[in-house]
Amino acid sequence: MKNILLAVSGGIAAYKAIDLTSKLTQAGYDVRVMLTEHAQEFVTPLAFQAISRNPVYTSTFKEENPAEIQHIALGDWADAVIIAPATANIIGKLANGIADDMITSTLLATTVPKFVAPAMNVHMYENPRVQANMQVLAEDGYHFAEPGEGFLACGYVAKGRMMEPLDIMAFMRQTMEQNNNQSVINESDWFNGKYALVTAGPTVEVIDPVRFVSNRASGKMGYALADALQKRGAKVTLVSGPTSLTPPENVDFVPVTSAEDMFNAVVERFDAQNFIFKTAAVSDYKPAEKLEHKMKKQDGDLTISFTRTKDILKYLGEHKAHQKLIGFAAETQDIEKYAKAKLEKKNADVIIANNVGDTSIGFSSDDNEVTLYFKNDEAVNIEKGKKQQLAGRILEELERRWK
Repeated sequence: MKNILLAVSGGIAAYKAIDLTSKLTQAGYDVRVMLTEHAQEFVTPLAFQAISRNPVYTSTFKEENPAEIQHIALGDWADAVIIAPATANIIGKLANGIADDMITSTLLATTVPKFVAPAMNVHMYENPRVQANMQVLAEDGYHFAEPGEGFLACGYVAKGRMMEPLDIMAFMRQTMEQNNNQSVINESDWFNGKYALVTAGPTVEVIDPVRFVSNRASGKMGYALADALQKRGAKVTLVSGPTSLTPPENVDFVPVTSAEDMFNAVVERFDAQNFIFKTAAVSDYKPAEKLEHKMKKQDGDLTISFTRTKDILKYLGEHKAHQKLIGFAAETQDIEKYAKAKLEKKNADVIIANNVGDTSIGFSSDDNEVTLYFKNDEAVNIEKGKKQQLAGRILEELERRWK
């Protein structure tokens, strides 16, 4: 997939469409932009032309090439169409088959996958008619990049905020892959052909044949990263502690149990990697003695001695050569302080931190919100979203800085 047709309708979030054009272009896509008349009240065609290096289309009746019908030719040229922002007005027109401008005429004439990023006031978004129109389009095969919650131009803090540009890109990639429409790996993808190792899930430290010490890690973030990496063409090894998840396709899956198992599996494969993503929640301590038989209940309290496990991230930081080392920090307080300390102490290239004390983005949640801390003191926050979307955002942020 190479050619992206971006349709911009008249909402305040149109300014984000300029950023989306930039990010798509940087990722190697050929982008052409259509603007409605009302979109031009917020943004100018020149901004999109300068970034995309392509003509910008604003009128059905302004034919750039007399040898073709413009709105038909554009629809045939595109591999996918993104409508961002999508106002209630443009959604209503499309749902009712109205073709009274460049965008609606083109969208009714093209058969390629269509992605819609709604942006509007929360009451407009929840209006039964708008919801019904979106349902009609979804039944017609349109894919909706669901808006997030946040500060809206009207002053509300509620749902209706357009999905961020990098999240839209990740959503498009994931949807295309899931629907098996076509590969979305471009030759320009920076991760294509590189080797990446991802650790995920918890580790389990055995006390006796029936008892163990572990943690609440689900492995969802690590599995999402492994999946996002392989979709970008990376050769991925996923070293995972016990989880209930199904490993992504096209990865080398290495199941482990204990921290010692994970250490050995990672070190054995370390030299061949370009990237190490340490998302696993590794036990810091293990029982000093592993009992051969079940420990019997006795009167009084029980004391078990623990010893430190090997610090995998620290070992990798001390021994890395060409590798980029990405660590994760699951904290419940003083997140920035602990993340920056870990970045320096473990000699990582970036630490990705999140607040696991927030149950809405904790270990078992499908959602997450993270902050990337880099060595140059730069901190990048990625807003709350599905872990699959965040995985794509994380890779985009790394590529932008390391390419």
